[in-house]
Amino acid sequence: MSELVTMTTIRRIAVIAIDNPPVNALSPGVPEGVQNLVNTANADERIDGIVVIGAGTTFVAGADINEFAKVASGQAAPLNLRDIFFEIESSAKPLVMALHGTALGGGLELAMSGHYRVLAPTAKVGQPEVNLGLIPGAGGTQRLPRLAGMAKALEMCALGQPFSAEEALAAGIADRIVSGDLLETAVAFAEEIAGAPISRTRDRAVGAPIAPAAIEELRGKAHKSMRGRHAPDVAIQAVTEAARVPFEEGCRIEAELFQQCLKSAESRGLIHAFFGEREVGKIPGLDKNTPTLAIAKAGVIGAGTMGSGIAMVYASAGIPVRLREVTQEALDRGMNSIRKNYASTVAKGRLSQSDMDTRLALITPQLGYEGFEELDVITEAVFEQMEAKRKIFAEIHQIAKPECILASNTSTLDVDEIASVTLRPEMVVGHHFFSPANIMRLLEVVRGKATSDSVLVTSMALAKRLKKVAVLSGNARGFIGNRILHPYIREAQFLVEEGATVEEVNEAIYDFGMPMGPLAMCDLIGLDVEFRIHQESRLHHKPGVREPLGIDLLYAEGRYGQKNGKGFSNYVNGRQAEADPAVTERIHASAKGLTKRSISREEIVDRCILAMVNEGARVLEAGTAMRAVDIDVVYLTGYGFPLYRGGLMFYADELGLDRVLARIEEFRSAHGDDLWAPAPLLIKLVTEGKTFSSLGPVLRTAKA
Repeated sequence: MSELVTMTTIRRIAVIAIDNPPVNALSPGVPEGVQNLVNTANADERIDGIVVIGAGTTFVAGADINEFAKVASGQAAPLNLRDIFFEIESSAKPLVMALHGTALGGGLELAMSGHYRVLAPTAKVGQPEVNLGLIPGAGGTQRLPRLAGMAKALEMCALGQPFSAEEALAAGIADRIVSGDLLETAVAFAEEIAGAPISRTRDRAVGAPIAPAAIEELRGKAHKSMRGRHAPDVAIQAVTEAARVPFEEGCRIEAELFQQCLKSAESRGLIHAFFGEREVGKIPGLDKNTPTLAIAKAGVIGAGTMGSGIAMVYASAGIPVRLREVTQEALDRGMNSIRKNYASTVAKGRLSQSDMDTRLALITPQLGYEGFEELDVITEAVFEQMEAKRKIFAEIHQIAKPECILASNTSTLDVDEIASVTLRPEMVVGHHFFSPANIMRLLEVVRGKATSDSVLVTSMALAKRLKKVAVLSGNARGFIGNRILHPYIREAQFLVEEGATVEEVNEAIYDFGMPMGPLAMCDLIGLDVEFRIHQESRLHHKPGVREPLGIDLLYAEGRYGQKNGKGFSNYVNGRQAEADPAVTERIHASAKGLTKRSISREEIVDRCILAMVNEGARVLEAGTAMRAVDIDVVYLTGYGFPLYRGGLMFYADELGLDRVLARIEEFRSAHGDDLWAPAPLLIKLVTEGKTFSSLGPVLRTAKA
């Protein structure tokens, strides 16, 4: 008997408890343990019924994703959950599944192998496998339509969204919602049905057929929310088999489709992304006993787009925040923006009015520094200009208490230079939020040469509290994300100069999976902003190196992007882009000496994406990023890189680094060493037959 699963008896009911913290995942030993104890209870004539329940705060949150990764890589043999659950379901004694917390994926499949399900009011159930590029693989696509009907089963499996206890009851997944003690109620229910005929899920009829038009509508919804992914279509295929073939045959087909998904690049990418978010929070080389500073009160300096968004982030986390500006007009504008954003969330039903009022009450708008001496973290969010930031830090280091973290929201500037105006550089750190800060999940934590380990550890912990994904970056121009982005924007402009249209560039990259094309992104950010960034960055370029012309040209014409309705594209009703062929022609004409040519979508994608990969290799070489996965997560959470591709460097690994290098060499021959010389790290990995993912952490980043 496994310690992961134990059995006790209450009256004449066997209680089987799953105890595999933290989330009772179906790791090896758990499903077999349940199976063995169900058989033991069936063989004991003193037992009349069985209850299966999860210890701790949840039933079973799902299968062990580590096992999926091992099976996909050939490191482990697949566990036959289908047969285990079939045997559990064959129990001759009534089997009640008592659900609290979550019953997701394999957890719900286990629950559906019981004869009855009682749920705590706060329980949630679901089949979220599509979020990992998979489908239910232990009978879920066959049992669910027998409980909830075809329409609900298709919705749950194709979209991956969980159901509340009330929704589960209405759908037929739950038999009861309990108001008192879950275990006692489940035991009483088992006593109540003891001796009654057993109704097994697999023996039930599938619900009413669903019209083809409804299936296509669901398919369209899935494609919209999970663009570029194949798993939702496979889930729909598996569920519809339940209406066509007997249960056992449906399970066999489901198993085949599950294996196909498990071996797909889509699943590998999504599983890599899943584990990547957990990996980036770990900082190798730091003492595990490094103390964390208490954060109870925060301050933000600057109420512009970034500052007001950061203030919302703190307030939404329940942390009181002081928001400072230098003029009443700017302060009012920032607070109005905050109210508008919260009101929009309320209108969409994602936030109650009372919660909005509570959050607004946590934000104190002010023109001075009163109260800043009490704060635990102060974030500077003024415009991206070094002298402005130095001035702010020279002021706040005199006001803030010694243990207060002094953070800059700079996106490109030198954190050490900012820290140099203080007498406490060990308390200075970069907290680079991404716009809009109240929505985007990424936070680049930038360590200066003097930043203390406590400040780092606290920053990473604070990010979790703020519901952000924190990635540590060394202090280098552009840090991780923006440094890698520059070649992307450069190549997009070059492609138009050489003959592609603005629309061809944007569409090719959108079809690759990015949320928008690179030139559309520039229009969204603002060509005035991009112009200033380009002017600053070209100071660091080698003289005579080819520079892109598009942004400079359009800025000179007063075309600033969406903000004034004209940029690389024209904009109608705010964000609706319309092509302006004259823009393409003017950009091409400005590149004197270039012969206009037709450019394939493949070249557009490779030029833009592989330029970033090559720069990413240099970022790793420099130690600005500790690990390839850090770059992956930065691009997945901050720049909209398609999740199913696993991240920028993982995509290169999947493509094959030998192929990546060969393509970069082609571009080098066509465009010169200054732009396309392959990174030495890339050459080294290809020579050694290794991948970016195989690299260990670059520990010098922790002290960079």
